[in-house]
Amino acid sequence: MIQANLLGVLGTNEIIIILIIVLLLFGGRKIPELMRGLGKGVREFNDAKTNVKREIEDHTNDIKNP
Repeated sequence: MIQANLLGVLGTNEIIIILIIVLLLFGGRKIPELMRGLGKGVREFNDAKTNVKREIEDHTNDIKNP
């Protein structure tokens, strides 16, 4: 909910300014490395979420079918 409100407040000009500042701070060579690390983090989070969901479903199936 907070994230949706934040994106609703930011317009196109503000997003472009933020992207330019990020480009100036990190440079063109570091941004792909940062995005790669972010992608790995998101992938690990989704894998962990899937594993937890699968374990919960397995245990509930074990309880239903003794």
